[in-house]
Amino acid sequence: MIEKLEPIFTLLPQVGSPTYRVPFKEKLKWTGVILILYFILGQVALFGLSATAVDQFSTLRAVLAGNFGSIITLGIGPIVSASIILQLLVGGKIIKLDLSQPRDKVLFQGTQKLLAIIFTVFEGAVLVLTGALSPSAPQLAWILILQITIGGILIIFLDEVVSKWGFGSGVGLFIAAGVAQTIIVGSFNFLSSPTSPGVPSGAIPHFLYTLTTSQPDFSLLIPVFAVIVVFLVVVYAESMRVEIPLSYGGVKGARGKYPLKFIYASNMPVILASALLLNVQLFATLFQKLGIPIFGTYSNGKAVSGLALWLTSPTLSMIFTNPLQVLFYAVVFIGICILFAWLWVELSGIGPKQVSKQLYQMGMQIPGFRSNRSQFERILKKYIPAITIMGGAFVGLLAFGADLTGALGGGTGVLLTVGIVYKLYEELAQEQLMDMHPMLRRFLGD
Repeated sequence: MIEKLEPIFTLLPQVGSPTYRVPFKEKLKWTGVILILYFILGQVALFGLSATAVDQFSTLRAVLAGNFGSIITLGIGPIVSASIILQLLVGGKIIKLDLSQPRDKVLFQGTQKLLAIIFTVFEGAVLVLTGALSPSAPQLAWILILQITIGGILIIFLDEVVSKWGFGSGVGLFIAAGVAQTIIVGSFNFLSSPTSPGVPSGAIPHFLYTLTTSQPDFSLLIPVFAVIVVFLVVVYAESMRVEIPLSYGGVKGARGKYPLKFIYASNMPVILASALLLNVQLFATLFQKLGIPIFGTYSNGKAVSGLALWLTSPTLSMIFTNPLQVLFYAVVFIGICILFAWLWVELSGIGPKQVSKQLYQMGMQIPGFRSNRSQFERILKKYIPAITIMGGAFVGLLAFGADLTGALGGGTGVLLTVGIVYKLYEELAQEQLMDMHPMLRRFLGD
């Protein structure tokens, strides 16, 4: 059925794939250019936006990587929403695609782009027409939707440029850039806010200000310390791994190890889980506008009842005032992270079946066992499903706990940023090594 969409895919603008191996410096250049463009777009304000507009998704802003009130208000939301839909459809075998096959992979990517554009228009229309992004005049509503749509589509293509010509992915790059900006500004901003003239708005300058004018307020430093704690925990977790010994059948005495990271599905489960909760809130506002608030109700940009309220990220004080809501959110969020961790592993080609096939084709074998693909798969099935579930639960629990602390940039944002930067560092180091040693590149088949 999905093959019928192929003529539409050819009509969609697309970023051409490189016909040669992109060197390290060129990848670095493209990544830097896209990052600068992302920050510029974040400063382009929406024309016609009312001054009373409220950021309904402020608690998920770090994950969205969007700048409220700018043309990239939606951020990466449509891209991730499209990815969620496709993962559920492919994972549930409703759409039958084998992503190890080049043609099926092209179909998957084309469908994801088409869905992302549809979600861009849909989410922009819902936000404006439900009043979350209220226009300053009724006749400006469609102009607002057009601006948001243009910004969302630009983000889709910027992500594609990074994925094909730069390092990592645009989704990860934009999240890391937005969170890093929030942490730096939130920690060191010496400028005062309009509500507190003369008082620095940054946590550290504000604390120093209290030292000189009154009793020191150490609570101002809690978000800063929370960032440091989350950073250290994630770095430690990224280094945890199970190593499976390997030997190369073609070279006697050649041995190595195949590392299985504890956070096997990386940080994708948290991104997907947060985007899913965003869509619950989005549909809650839509149905409330239609007069059937089956997902809950909103007032002044905040959920006040129903499922939307129970799935809103809780604060530390709620542990004492509403512990049941905190527990419900934690269980649901961690459960969703485990589900998406399993789906991500299966669909991204790093499951036991796919990994055993790769190792067998490379001529590898586990010392003490016969070189057999089914043997590889049997051994990997002992480890990969277990660490997928434990890793998904861990990142979900860590993101939930970090959000409770009120860490600068959002606890989830800090968690994602550390993981993204760590992975980006590994890719940069690998690319630089290959550029310095062309023989190594040829040996690895690149």
